[in-house]
Amino acid sequence: MSSTSIKQVALTQFAREGYEGASLRKIADEVGIKKPSIYAHYKNKEDLFLHVVRYVFGLERRRILTFFQEQKNLGTPLELRLRGLLDWIQEEFESQDAGRFLLRMSYFPPQALYREVMDIVYPFLDGLERTLAKFIASEAWDGELSQEEAMQFAVAYMTLIDGVSVELLYGDSARYQKRVQAAWPIFWQGITHQFEKKESTS
Repeated sequence: MSSTSIKQVALTQFAREGYEGASLRKIADEVGIKKPSIYAHYKNKEDLFLHVVRYVFGLERRRILTFFQEQKNLGTPLELRLRGLLDWIQEEFESQDAGRFLLRMSYFPPQALYREVMDIVYPFLDGLERTLAKFIASEAWDGELSQEEAMQFAVAYMTLIDGVSVELLYGDSARYQKRVQAAWPIFWQGITHQFEKKESTS
């Protein structure tokens, strides 16, 4: 049994039970091995968990970039891609262990591993902001935004995601969509007003 198989089963366990609720014995049982066999691949539960965190955040970053690129290839405007990502996040949380795990670890990392987890979370968020800024700089307003303005746009968008995503953890899909549908038009109108006003004065 490979370390990858153990990691995949561990992801499901951590996503459903949390760090404290999951156990190496449960993971070994589901994989179909004895618990000591896990130690041939991972030092302990903490080591396995951090491997899962790194794997999931790398995986989800690639999936988000793939979503953006595929939508761009289909000719979907930037506005609809940004709006569509909000629905994609909900679907990912509800249907994928990786999506559920990522969101929960972003908000509720285990206290004992807080610093180690946040050392993975923050670079993920910062990298995503930079990537979004590149998309925005090259496409929004015919590429007339500066890199600084595009980064401001990206940070504001990530703040919106942060604000509505808590409903997936504390509420449900209906509450999430209620906030998305209320917040998105105001967000887009505000962004549009800000940068169209800039164009009119330049």
